[in-house]
Amino acid sequence: MKPWSEITHYAGFDWAKDHHDVVIVDRAGQIVADFQIEHTAQGWQHWRAQVATFGALAAAVETSQGVVVEHLLESALTVYPVSPASAKRYRERKVPSGNKTDHLDAWSLADALRVDGHGWKALAQEDPLVAELRLLCRDEVALIEERTALINQLQSALHEYYPAALEAFEDWTMPSAWAFVEAFPTPQALLAAGKRKWEKFLHTHKLARPQTYAKRLEIFARAGEFVSGEALTRAKSRLALVRARLLRVLEGQLEAYRAEIEKLFAEHPDHDLFGSLPGAGPKLAPRLLSEIGADRSRFEDPTGLQCLAGTAPVSFQSGQIHKVHLRRHCDKPLRHTVHLWANASRQSCPWAAVYYDQLRERGKSHACALRCLGQRWLKILWKMWQTGTCYDADLHTRNQTKHGSWVLQILSV
Repeated sequence: MKPWSEITHYAGFDWAKDHHDVVIVDRAGQIVADFQIEHTAQGWQHWRAQVATFGALAAAVETSQGVVVEHLLESALTVYPVSPASAKRYRERKVPSGNKTDHLDAWSLADALRVDGHGWKALAQEDPLVAELRLLCRDEVALIEERTALINQLQSALHEYYPAALEAFEDWTMPSAWAFVEAFPTPQALLAAGKRKWEKFLHTHKLARPQTYAKRLEIFARAGEFVSGEALTRAKSRLALVRARLLRVLEGQLEAYRAEIEKLFAEHPDHDLFGSLPGAGPKLAPRLLSEIGADRSRFEDPTGLQCLAGTAPVSFQSGQIHKVHLRRHCDKPLRHTVHLWANASRQSCPWAAVYYDQLRERGKSHACALRCLGQRWLKILWKMWQTGTCYDADLHTRNQTKHGSWVLQILSV
């Protein structure tokens, strides 16, 4: 990676699924190269041959990760990511009429890099362990979303013909609920099985708790009071069985993902740091680490991290008008993780619970209160991250005392 003062040529790289448009300009803004490459081995070989003629080249691309960025970094040039919103504004600056082509996008990126790139931050080669961990965590979240969709579809099918099953089980993320559908796919099958098999099922799946045991048996006994027609029952029970079996397979894959994530997380030097965060636990801590990374120079102050996570608000001021609203452009997976972490921290951290409760009493919504709490947590995390120290509740209390924190005053009452 060359320093900005040594860069002599600027490339705009408009990437697509099967091909990429490239425009290269010099320091005067003149186009010195204009070509297109296919997203193949031959295409990238052609790219490397083209850029080899330019000694100090930087490239702007409308993404910060993925196979395209990997190829660009491997080409030994300086890569600057551009957000889609910024890329659109740069294009409109060049062509106010609203015209849009791939070539125009590449040219506007190249010239924007030439003019404004001195203030941009270049991408650095990422730690492979962090990159893999981030991909696994994001894919795990996607699989959890698929599980949620399957559960909704299963419940929808049961609603058509089997209301007793929905009444007997409240939490359909539990494998025991899916096992019930597999063991007794219809109300008729449940009644035919009899009480001894019901009791055996409940004991086998550790559902024989006093609070729910008798109630479930009573629901099973009256499962035949409200049933659908024979045709509907046969059709929907088949669909419910498919959903239950898919859920079981998906749950097994999620467990494998979780094991691999925990393994990679344990290998990272910052494992103890992120693992010490109250409420993060074994699921959220790896996600936080994977999104924030290990490059300490990435954020010069907590504000950069807070903006990336979407907890920092956006301010609009014009004359006497001053508005503050939610930040939309941010790292969505990180924002989701911080939201969950802030919520979980209330259970294990007294000051976090008090801070949240006070915001709720002032009329803030649940999401807004968690966002504000996440803003404070990220400031703490940034300092921990920079110094390489784990979270210390006593140290934080001393700092709150030193600065006269209103949260600590409420806690001491």
